[in-house]
Amino acid sequence: MEHVPQEAGAAEAQGAGAGRARRFAVGGGVLVVVAVLAYWLGSSGGNGEAAAPGPSPTPTPSATLTTAEVFDRVGPSVVVIQAGKSLGTGVIAAEDGTILTAHHVIKGTKDVNLTFADGTKAKAAVVSSNPKRDVAALKPAKLPEIVVPATIGGAVAVGAPVVAIGNPLGLTYSVSTGVVSGLNRTTEDGNRDLGGLIQFDASVNPGSSGGPLLDARGLVIGIVVSIADPGGDDAFAGIAFAVPISVALGGGEGDGPPGDGPQI
Repeated sequence: MEHVPQEAGAAEAQGAGAGRARRFAVGGGVLVVVAVLAYWLGSSGGNGEAAAPGPSPTPTPSATLTTAEVFDRVGPSVVVIQAGKSLGTGVIAAEDGTILTAHHVIKGTKDVNLTFADGTKAKAAVVSSNPKRDVAALKPAKLPEIVVPATIGGAVAVGAPVVAIGNPLGLTYSVSTGVVSGLNRTTEDGNRDLGGLIQFDASVNPGSSGGPLLDARGLVIGIVVSIADPGGDDAFAGIAFAVPISVALGGGEGDGPPGDGPQI
């Protein structure tokens, strides 16, 4: 039998395979060259110098902080207030050391004593008050070596988490957490009527008045002023109220009622 045609076919097949192999090799070599060139151009700009880094987005701060982080951030801004026999809380709200608190904490006395977070003690004068809104501003006679004002916030939403820092029952720098339970609330007791309040359920008690109500970013959204006290025993019943910070910063001399009510 003749096998020449098969040998010729095999030779042709081998030649074709070799040709394809060469083409693949050449194609692979081209890809390698292109990749190396692209890397060289991208890393050095083709001129032997390192390429300038491209702009990157500024890191976005976390939307929320843990309660411990909120306390670490705002604790140095919180002040213990002893006004006569009244114990309360305040928060440094400006670089000059101005302190916001509740009006009923300092009502009826000129003997206002402060203790800052670092232990510095000072007298304070009332520079503005608004009994109708139950807020007041104090000017310390002496400031701590490092003044740490709190950061003022704004918008409040029902259901949003909140943190309260204060001195309930003399337990200084106590922290409690909860949520915003309602907005634009009104408390009434006899001839006292406070409106537009933030309702929240973070635990507060006598001594907490004037302290900051904070959002989850550690921003001051209100000044704590009162609790609902259905039992008449000054005990926390799960409902507390704060003056919105925008109202508290309005200051001014108010002609409101004397302030007898479910204050803390």
